[in-house]
Amino acid sequence: MLRRLFFLFAMILWLTPSEAHAQIISGDYGRFNPDSIRRDFRDQPYFGLYKDNYFIFGPPIGHKANKHNTNVKFQISIAARLTNATLPWGTYLYLFYSQKCFWNVLENSLPMTDLNFNPGIGITKPLFVKNRYIGKVSLILEHESNGRDSIWSRSWNKVSFAGNIIIDPNLSVSGKIWIPIIDGGNNKDILHYCGVYQVGMQVLSNNKKFCGSVTLVKRAGNFFNYNTILELAYRFNRNTNQYFFLQYYNGYGEGLLDYKVWKSQVRVGIVLRPSMFSDF
Repeated sequence: MLRRLFFLFAMILWLTPSEAHAQIISGDYGRFNPDSIRRDFRDQPYFGLYKDNYFIFGPPIGHKANKHNTNVKFQISIAARLTNATLPWGTYLYLFYSQKCFWNVLENSLPMTDLNFNPGIGITKPLFVKNRYIGKVSLILEHESNGRDSIWSRSWNKVSFAGNIIIDPNLSVSGKIWIPIIDGGNNKDILHYCGVYQVGMQVLSNNKKFCGSVTLVKRAGNFFNYNTILELAYRFNRNTNQYFFLQYYNGYGEGLLDYKVWKSQVRVGIVLRPSMFSDF
């Protein structure tokens, strides 16, 4: 099992574009005309990154660190373009797959305590205003579950509408809202913990080496109920998408198995980021 996961992570690293998309990775989206952006969507590899792919490790905040609550969190996320031609309304059809894992490497036998599977299929459309590329929108049908049975089973489905908008070369914003279809008998109240929509903001330094972002996931209920994700990244080389990575998670729903448990945890490690946007 571990060999397969590390092999997949290595394959993602090998398939990740570097110099081929160096200009787009740099964040200077507004300088490209619509034809060049459409050509990049059309000519990019059929298989690539979707969400951030990371491997991070760290302790909780506010509690004494021990071998049970200090763990590894890693995510593998890929996208496959299913059509060669542009579809009606300038859209592209994709198959998405993400897998998130919590791994207690300090415990005996190194158990993986929670595996979350998130496949989906959807269409993506690049956006242009006054001959300038400003971002993209996506409509996705997705499923998320932990692959377990009995009282430990967790699952739900979503019809999600997501958007990423470039404000300027140093600032972009994102949002995602979903229609939930809850089929898991043990997680009927999941919206009160994993949320009903999310918003985010990402800031890049002028040299494009430093990146900071905040994501707020609105939980059902009180107006002030949010899960918060803060991230900092430092790129090793301007022409790659490999970063030193710090992530702070504060709230519920970090993993499906313990979605009702409040977590406040900081982890550091390595992240591979998509060439254009980091999706969530």
